[in-house]
Amino acid sequence: MSVAGPPGPVMDRDEVDRALVRLDAEHEAIETSLLALQDHAGRRLLEGARLTGTTHERWLGTEARITLLWTYFDAYAGALNTAREVRERRRWPNRDDLLELTRLLRGRSVTVAGGSASGAAPSITGPAKLTEQFTLEELVARMNDLYAHSLDVVVAADAVWSALPARIDLLAAELQRTRQLAHSVGVRPGEHPSGDDLERITQELTALREQVVSDPLAFWQPTRGSSAPGGGRPHTDRYDHAARALEDVRREIDAVLTVRQDAEARLGKLRDVLSRADRTLAEARSARGEVLAKIAASEVPAVSGPPTALQEQLAMAADYRRNAQWHRLSPLLESLEEKAEDELLRARESLTAVTAPLAVRAELRGRLDAYKAKVARHGLAEDPVLIERYDAARRMLWSAPCDLRVAEQAVLRYQQAAADALAPRVPHQSGPTDRRGEA
Repeated sequence: MSVAGPPGPVMDRDEVDRALVRLDAEHEAIETSLLALQDHAGRRLLEGARLTGTTHERWLGTEARITLLWTYFDAYAGALNTAREVRERRRWPNRDDLLELTRLLRGRSVTVAGGSASGAAPSITGPAKLTEQFTLEELVARMNDLYAHSLDVVVAADAVWSALPARIDLLAAELQRTRQLAHSVGVRPGEHPSGDDLERITQELTALREQVVSDPLAFWQPTRGSSAPGGGRPHTDRYDHAARALEDVRREIDAVLTVRQDAEARLGKLRDVLSRADRTLAEARSARGEVLAKIAASEVPAVSGPPTALQEQLAMAADYRRNAQWHRLSPLLESLEEKAEDELLRARESLTAVTAPLAVRAELRGRLDAYKAKVARHGLAEDPVLIERYDAARRMLWSAPCDLRVAEQAVLRYQQAAADALAPRVPHQSGPTDRRGEA
């Protein structure tokens, strides 16, 4: 022990007693915390696990800190017992007792052999410290620092182990159910993209779980600005990515299952759409022959034949259904449904384009008859000019082949003659005319 004098003024009896009461309470609190750390589930797991990476490195340092903590605590308890023994020598301590108690309670009276203050391995380049001396207050501060660093590692590892492996196991169970369902509808690795995705997710979850178990601190995200031990949360980026990928595969499997349930109805609808397209094209071909026979000087577009490629794909889809190849049927049906609707639309457009000249002739016939009815209502049915022009236009429109351009001009001439005949006539007067009433 040092023979130096007491640090500062000598404590009196009351000061000594109050200090011992406070130090006893502090000793009990430190001991309780150390025992709780010793029994912490995370510490026991770290002690028994086969650690790798970041966790392995940090746990080596943490074990050294915990060992040093107990060394410091034993030294602290020994110094406190010594002070208590000195105080218990006599009810009224003399000056020598108070000098020694002041040195014990306030001076650098605690000597700790060996060890690094941080708990890290000693340096091979610097001088080794054989002993260190502390005041009781300095020793408590040092223990608090070591305890906080040790607890931070233990709590972080325990938080990751409590959160991620259980979630990974649940996702792996869901993955297994999805794999079985996928296999039942023919979604297998090498045969369907979703089967390959399931294989990748399986490998990722297996590797992820191994890494979480052996290196939990690699999956710990500390909270910025937090000094509390264990401040942070497990980061789950890889787990979340795998969960999203599995959800995408599940949706794909659900689509395949829907195909299995609705395949017959969808195939029937496809046959109906393609049949309607065929009938429309047949009607267009028939109409084209009629147009070529009845309309002169008109360009009539050609009409294509039935879509044989779609019929072949439809037969392939039916074959997939018979052989329960749902994963192949699903994309084929989607493609066929789109192509069949396009084919029906193309057939209708072809029919409209082919029959356009007949529609023009029908419109000219309707216009001619409408004007004839109009002039008849005004008592001009016997007008020789109108009769002559009506007959000329009618012969052109009801003869075959009909020249639409010439027929349209004849209809326009009849319209003009009818308009002239229906125009109001102003009577001829020889004398002055009063136009005040004219509009």
